[in-house]
Amino acid sequence: MSVVGKRVQRPESITRVKGGGLFADDSKYHGMLHAAVIRSPVARGIIQCINTESIIKKKGIEGVFTCKDIPGKNVIPVVIDDQPLLAERYVNYVGEPIAVVVAKDRETARTVAKNAKLKIKELPAILDILEARNHPDIHIFGDDNIFKHLKIRRGNPSSAFKKCDIILENIYRTPYQEHAYIEPHSVTAIPYPDGTIEVRGCMQCPFYVREAVTKSLNLPESKVRVIQSATGGAFGGKEDVPSLIACQAALPAMKLGKPVKLTYDRTEDMIAMSKRHPSWTYYKSGVTRDGILRAVEVEYIIDGGAYSTLSAVVLFRGTVHAVGPYRCPNVKVDSYAVATNKVPCGAFRGFGSPQVLFAAESQMDELANRLDMDPVEIRRRNLLRVGDETITGQKLKNSVGLEKSLDKVIQVSGWTPGGCKQDGVGYGFSTIFYGVGLGAGGKHMARTGARVIVHADGSVSFSVGTTELGQGMITVLSQIVADEIGVPLECVDMIPTDTSRVPDSGPTVASRATTMSGNALKDACTKIRNTLRSEASEMLGCSLDEIDFDNGLVSNKGDSIPLIEVIKSCSFKRLSLSAEGWHTSPPTTFDDKTGTGDVYVTYAWATNLAKVKVDRETGEINILKIWSAHDVGKAINPTLAEGQIEGGVLQGLGYAVMEDMKSDSRGAIINPEFSTYIIPTAQDQPEIVPLIVEEPYPDGPFGAKGFGEQPLMGIAPAVANAVFDAVRVRIRELPVTPEKVWQGLRNK
Repeated sequence: MSVVGKRVQRPESITRVKGGGLFADDSKYHGMLHAAVIRSPVARGIIQCINTESIIKKKGIEGVFTCKDIPGKNVIPVVIDDQPLLAERYVNYVGEPIAVVVAKDRETARTVAKNAKLKIKELPAILDILEARNHPDIHIFGDDNIFKHLKIRRGNPSSAFKKCDIILENIYRTPYQEHAYIEPHSVTAIPYPDGTIEVRGCMQCPFYVREAVTKSLNLPESKVRVIQSATGGAFGGKEDVPSLIACQAALPAMKLGKPVKLTYDRTEDMIAMSKRHPSWTYYKSGVTRDGILRAVEVEYIIDGGAYSTLSAVVLFRGTVHAVGPYRCPNVKVDSYAVATNKVPCGAFRGFGSPQVLFAAESQMDELANRLDMDPVEIRRRNLLRVGDETITGQKLKNSVGLEKSLDKVIQVSGWTPGGCKQDGVGYGFSTIFYGVGLGAGGKHMARTGARVIVHADGSVSFSVGTTELGQGMITVLSQIVADEIGVPLECVDMIPTDTSRVPDSGPTVASRATTMSGNALKDACTKIRNTLRSEASEMLGCSLDEIDFDNGLVSNKGDSIPLIEVIKSCSFKRLSLSAEGWHTSPPTTFDDKTGTGDVYVTYAWATNLAKVKVDRETGEINILKIWSAHDVGKAINPTLAEGQIEGGVLQGLGYAVMEDMKSDSRGAIINPEFSTYIIPTAQDQPEIVPLIVEEPYPDGPFGAKGFGEQPLMGIAPAVANAVFDAVRVRIRELPVTPEKVWQGLRNK
């Protein structure tokens, strides 16, 4: 391997640092108009009148569009098709889109949309997830307001609890988390004379967008082309909602025959776009006196908001991860995604796992405390290893680097039980795991396409259906292509993600880009390499199996020729040096009745250690240092892997100690600015020690497996555990704020 595993520089890094790159709102087109959205001011109500006539008469307005103007289905397809593009009769949350205003300039469109006259009969709303479930009077979704109920049944928990020496029961709560991507949502829809609509914007999943636009505009997929612009961050927040925004721009673009751009400002983005699901978790754990986990019972409820969006699959991942990375023979899990009259929640880095792992890892520390046992020791006695089964009954056959990650953190940090004790200083661990890829909950989308072209001058271009969101996918995939073809890295370029370039490749989520697109590219490169090998064998006068590719040369024992000469020869003979690649995930299963099955193709594993100092007088928490070790299978680019760890840790610290999005009595977000919704800055960053563990995944490219979401997932429980270690105050509701710690200290 010439570049795989090396710390090569990201090809776009210098351009980004200089402020370059064509982002969604940078685009301009001749005759382009601007759109803005008219939104519901109430959480639940009946639409009685939209005064479109008064809107259209205003200066600069080119059109106003409601659900009556939609030529296709008034639906945004995700999992359950319950969310309308534009509200028809009912509105179900503050900020729900009702109509789209189009003007010659952005300011006019936004001003008119904000001041539009609506007549809505307000109805009682329900905002609490515990009240919403099985509410007898208010039905947001179905008869019981439950989008999805999942369960896992393993062994006999009720009998096992009777044999446990220690039983703990607690309730944990987590809030919204805002994605806080640097670039708000933006999209431009461009109509063409042949009836084609082109959509350009910041997004994670161009094929989701294509499906939504085709359905709402009643067009064939061949008439909708979606191209991803340079995207300034996503973290899950640009998975499903860009479909809604794209349709809000594409509808007027098609009707007016002109390009239409729709860009949200920060406040609108924070008010109306998806969040991490708030959660409520009841957790019951039972262990024997020697610290062996014998039984766990979990009730896990997430607040999906007014429409289901991705809640069902977010719930799926949280359910499977409910007990953490531990052996447990007796498990009962019941999980629910519940509808409320609030903004719909969706994907966020970790996808349903951070909420329930906060509970699971807090419980493990509380059990250790009750047993007067080292928190590392209780984990070590229960960790999953090769040959063990997860709570769904999946037997782990390979690539289980959890104990290695634990050992590495202890080795590098120098942590010892009870050592380094100072007043107000505490240490907290978390050991977690993450199912890589879409798993059984999304297996119908678990495929990816790619295309590779080797040009006559030796340069290489490739296309994939997954997207670069800042995570470094372009670099990693370029490294894979360079080594597979045998060309220098600087000769390889990725074409911007475009639905017309490759077949539907599913979404860029679930840490799947490296594994899925990497394997698809390997498939394409193998076909090209076979052609090069055949031509080289003729040129060198040897058999195919005697050909070696190495560092720009094609060799046969002592003889060698430059690879570029082989490429030129193929070009001269008109031999094809382009190929399509395809990859589908190995099969996965999940039985809805029992919660059993081989749920994910593989798992990534991690250990975190947080060191904090807590002021006993004020409750103020100072995060001093985080050690974070991750089994990534194979680090294609160690620098990028470390960067993922550092970024995920900082985002996890925000979730742990400061990010607290609030809603009022109407369910409306009351702190939708970065002046009131506080996120970590560079000044808040502690020393972060990223540690890489490599337990190769046999079916991954060069042994790699995705892990990009995992660095966030275990930080909140590690910090909460460290706070307890420092001042013996247990906080079971995120964020762990000074006020909560201070109150806990006073209560003691």
